[in-house]
Amino acid sequence: MPTTTPDSSRIPGRVRLWPLYAAGFTTAFGAHSVAANLGRFTTGHHDSLLVLGGLLALYDGAEVLLKPVFGTLADRVGARPVLLGGLIAFAAASALFAVADHTAWLWAARLGQGAAASAFSPAASALVARLNPAAKRGRAFGSYGFFKSIGYTAGPLLGSLLVAVGGLPLLFTAMAALAAAVAVWAALAVPSAPPLPKERQTVIDLARRLGQGSFLWPTAALAAATAALAAGVGFLPVAGAAAHLGPVATGAVVSLLAASAALIQPRAGAALDHGRITTTAGIRAGLAITAAGLAVAALPGLVGLLLAAVLIGAGTGLITPLGFAALAEASPAERLGQTMGAAELGRELGDAGGPVLVAAVAAASTLSGGLAALAVLTAAALFTPRPAAGSPTIDREQGDQAQSAER
Repeated sequence: MPTTTPDSSRIPGRVRLWPLYAAGFTTAFGAHSVAANLGRFTTGHHDSLLVLGGLLALYDGAEVLLKPVFGTLADRVGARPVLLGGLIAFAAASALFAVADHTAWLWAARLGQGAAASAFSPAASALVARLNPAAKRGRAFGSYGFFKSIGYTAGPLLGSLLVAVGGLPLLFTAMAALAAAVAVWAALAVPSAPPLPKERQTVIDLARRLGQGSFLWPTAALAAATAALAAGVGFLPVAGAAAHLGPVATGAVVSLLAASAALIQPRAGAALDHGRITTTAGIRAGLAITAAGLAVAALPGLVGLLLAAVLIGAGTGLITPLGFAALAEASPAERLGQTMGAAELGRELGDAGGPVLVAAVAAASTLSGGLAALAVLTAAALFTPRPAAGSPTIDREQGDQAQSAER
């Protein structure tokens, strides 16, 4: 792998971002391709369901604990070294099980993958922000989210095909090759973003900054979007089966949800960059659309499920790039990694908490009741404290509105 840092002046702007998008695809593919196929591997083992649950929790658990840590490290040593180190570690962890092919090593490999993704995921987000001016971040984060959505969507299908051909070791071999290739690509194309000078920050300073509306507002929206997306993927097929729909129809519902979320993200980001929407208005609209999608899932038959899939996908696809753009705009440039790592923690909690909430309420009432409860919680996120007047996000939006009025 090249050890020198590429000269950013010789690399076109779009080319510098493609390896970052590929890193987003890698973490999403790594999460869902394995998760969709672990049940087949653990079946027949003693306490197989317990083993399966533990293996599924390892990846996400490592991300919850380590993303803020690696985000802060990216600010201290630079996001590019953390990105490359995380990708290399992901390749090594994947190769570990590909070679060993034993359950004991699968635990270590899955933990290693989650820890490595905790490093390169917030580093990639920070680099997307650092390598783009504020006027282009919406489209950049939209494209980054698009490729992550493709990884989430394609992971179960491609992973199942690889497992069918060569078992779980072949899937881990493919992930090792993918991460290694992206690491080399990033080393060749992603320029250095050296750490910026920063003032000393105490724990109280950090808590005060993360307690401001400029952080809480977009992070709460991102958590709500991730919760709705996870619940939709997990429970809309259950609702379809209860309505006597076949696997083809329920699979189409999930595909429609994923496609809707993927396709809307670049368009939402471009609309932000061109001044057609603001982060606050766009996030509010996304939350309202997502809540409506969760609510209409209670409608009987395929029509209700298809409408729910479109609305949930569109709402979450609208929130995601705008939320990250708002975080990047409001965060000090020297603390971008820390901000993105903390925001990713919020998303992970939403990813885990959304399905748990739906399941808990559904167990006490009905599945429609569970989805309705999440709809209410998503709508409640509309009332999370907004950025205060004078914050970078509000200042930018007021400037955009003034420029539009002048035009």
